[in-house]
Parts: sequence; C-alpha cells; structure tokens
Amino acid sequence: MSPGFFLIGLIFVVAVCIYLPYWVKTKDLKKIRLENLPSAGDWAKLSKGNIYYRWHEPKEKNGQTIVMVHGFSTPSFVWKGLLNGLLNEGFSILVYDHYGRGFSERPRTKYSLDFYVETLKELVSHQNIDEKIHLVGYSMGGPIIGGFADKYSDQVKSLSFIAPAGFGKVQTSIPFFMKIPGVIEWAMHVLADRFYGSAISSETTHSNDPLSINEEEFQQLFSFQMQFKGFRESLASTMRNFNLFDAREMFEKVAVKNIPSIAIWGDNDGVVSYKGAETFSEIFHEGKVITIEEGTHDITYRQPSEVLEAIKNFLDSQIF
Repeated sequence: MSPGFFLIGLIFVVAVCIYLPYWVKTKDLKKIRLENLPSAGDWAKLSKGNIYYRWHEPKEKNGQTIVMVHGFSTPSFVWKGLLNGLLNEGFSILVYDHYGRGFSERPRTKYSLDFYVETLKELVSHQNIDEKIHLVGYSMGGPIIGGFADKYSDQVKSLSFIAPAGFGKVQTSIPFFMKIPGVIEWAMHVLADRFYGSAISSETTHSNDPLSINEEEFQQLFSFQMQFKGFRESLASTMRNFNLFDAREMFEKVAVKNIPSIAIWGDNDGVVSYKGAETFSEIFHEGKVITIEEGTHDITYRQPSEVLEAIKNFLDSQIF
C-alpha cells in the first residue's frame, strides 16, 4: 500500500471515530414545537423565531412591570421562588426563555450581546409595554439588562443585578481552538458528562430555604430542554460571540445614566467571583450591593428568600 493511500485511510478512520459518537449523541434530538410548550405561557413570533414567554399577574396591580432575564443555560424556571413574593407587592411580571433555551426555538445565528439585547427589545415591543420597566438580570442576564439600559435607557426604571457576569477585571477568553466552528458543539455532545454535564448540578445541592428548587426538580426542569436540537449549539455560539467576563466599558456607559441599580451577590460564588461586587461599586457609585452570606452562584433558586427580600426592598423604593 502506498503512503498516500495509507494516509487517506487513516484520515477516514479518524474522521469516522470523531463523527460517529457525535451522530450517536445527536440522532434522536427533536425540533422543539408548539405542542411541547406548557399550558401556561405562549410563543411570541419575533424576527429570529418563536420565543417562549409567560406573564404572571398580581391580584392587585401597582402599575409597575418587572421583566426578568435569566442566565447562560438555566431557563426561566429559575425565577420560581421569587414570583409570589413580587406578585404580592403588586408587580406584573414577564419572564421568558432565551433563544436556544427552555421552550424557545433555537435559531442558527450569532448569539452575541447585541443579539440578546435586541431580542429583549423585540419582546417588550411585541408585548406592547409602554411604561418604564424594572429589569432583573441573573448571571448572563446582568450584561443583557445592562446592554438594554445602555441602548434604551428611556424604557428602564431600575436595574437589579443578581450574581451578574461582566464585572471581571481580568481579560479572559476561551482557548483559540474552541473558537473553531464545531469544536465546542462536538465536545458538548460527545463529552457531555465531563464538558457540560456538571452544569446540570448547581453549586449547591441542598437548601433549607422553603422557596428553593430542590435538586431533583432542578434536574428535571433543566434536562427537559436538552432533548431538543440547538440547545448546546446556542451555548457554543454564546461562548464564541459574547464576552461574559468583562463588560465594564458598557456598564460604565450605563452608570452615567443614573438608573437606580442594585447588585445581589453570594460571597461564595464559584462561577462569577464576588470580587465583581467591588467593581460594581466602583462603576455604579450610587448603586447598592447586597451580600448573601455563604451564597453561591445559584442564589436565585437556592436562597430565593434572601434574594427576594433584597429585591422587594429595592423595588418598593422605586415604585413612585
């Protein structure tokens, strides 16, 4: 056998070895459809596809609207423990799933900060929200609500950041080889348990907070979205096109607009360092930091009672 044929054969074998496990992991994935949606909530048809949203309305309205923006991978169920407490205060609440997550469609596109901001803008317009809104952003939702306030400050009444990404002082990026199309996607499917499976388990596996989401429920709610095509691809595109580590320049532009702001942070956050709280204070001079003692990155659904109290106190001061 000539060296040329041997090399071609070797390349073919390697290609099969790489592709076959990917095919095995992805062959049964389904396209999300309208019938997959829960009975509560609906799809909003926006420019990039259908996005899942749900309104929660109080018995007695105070005339104020909260829009809640979740993070990188865990969809809008993260707000479960906060909803009733805010509804009791009279707020109308809009939650939604980002494209690629939860019950929303998974368009093939560039998942950049601007993409997420414009999606939020489209949804607000689609829902005919005319008054200024209170924005609450968790983790990646932090720079998203910040980006929205930067571009559309006339529509924002307050900003509540929960364990927000983007306040790091160290320039960090993914390795060069992971920027190559297909690499992250392959790893997320084939090496799911090692590469991404750990994200299904949050930092804290147990909580005594009666409003928390327990581990079993979290696993069920999170895993549901993984049966549909495009979930991991949306995460991969986000990693390539959205700087989740350092959004200070954007936040500095937001700060000068003097929008009332608060940051709620766990002092044991292993995902977004608590050191970011110092950066927040340096940028938002009038902003307030609330520290959740022994709080990890999952404070929104593991310690919701403390987070709820902080948000309620802050928003109650912004109603009028």
